[in-house]
Amino acid sequence: MPCTRAVRLLITLIVLTLGNIGVKAQDNLTLALGQRGNWDTAIAELGQEAGIFKKYGLTLDILWTQGAGESQQALLAGSADLGLLGTQSAFAVYAKGAPLRVVAAEATGAADYWYVRADSPIKSFKDTADKTVAFSTAGASTNTMALAFLNEAGVAAKLVATGGPAATLTQVMSGQIDVGWSAPPLGLAQIGKNEIRVIAYGKDLKTVRGQTIRILATLASKQEARPAVFARFLQAYRETIDWMYAGDDALKSYAAFAGIPFATAKQVRDEFFPEDILQPEKLMGLNALMADAVTFKYISAPLSKEQTADLIRIPAPEK
Repeated sequence: MPCTRAVRLLITLIVLTLGNIGVKAQDNLTLALGQRGNWDTAIAELGQEAGIFKKYGLTLDILWTQGAGESQQALLAGSADLGLLGTQSAFAVYAKGAPLRVVAAEATGAADYWYVRADSPIKSFKDTADKTVAFSTAGASTNTMALAFLNEAGVAAKLVATGGPAATLTQVMSGQIDVGWSAPPLGLAQIGKNEIRVIAYGKDLKTVRGQTIRILATLASKQEARPAVFARFLQAYRETIDWMYAGDDALKSYAAFAGIPFATAKQVRDEFFPEDILQPEKLMGLNALMADAVTFKYISAPLSKEQTADLIRIPAPEK
């Protein structure tokens, strides 16, 4: 009997050992992302659900924030390994001495839009003098775009940080804010019911077209400690984007995640987020972004070539 038990124990140990052969240890990354439910911010969520990040040995924990300003705080405080930031805000943080590193372009161009209640007399940003105009959080790309709209219109309005699209919609409909901001899918139903009316699209701004307005960033110490992990993250991120535009599977997952009908999910992707918006390889329009950052007082002078090279550390794609 003792011999039999010993043999059984040995067999059990062998089986367990063999069962673990080839199992890849999963590295964990915590992400601070703004605006849960947007198509572009859902890349990590959808890719993880589809098993793409797991294939690259990664497990993601996602912290959803009200905007890039909050995501930036989480990153700088060490609560996140990666954060979604407005590009011009990233310049400012780096210029002030923070050891920031950009590891991916998140959005080149924008699907965000600004709107009013259907009964509002405001027709465009030229009508917003002395009115209240929403953006998400300080330092977010919506902050930059709101400033740009007012600059192009040549008017002075009161900018108000209203948080995410849902909270902003409530404030607009209750009359607390004159001009709200949103990003698809939120607001599409209200537009269809003629409850709200769009007065401007972010993509129409001169300062947005062809420019990378949002980025994914980390801290230098984190990237230097685990360069292979960040390289694998970006490879999985790229593969997820390819999958999101390859067919309907990603649309079904996104519709369930965002709590919207499949038809709306398809509209969000096909009408508002062409694939060229989500190209993580390169920051576009750097010179114009630097100039705008100076204009809007994010930085006092453009970053030097050496500073730019130090800040932008996007891992090269695997061949």
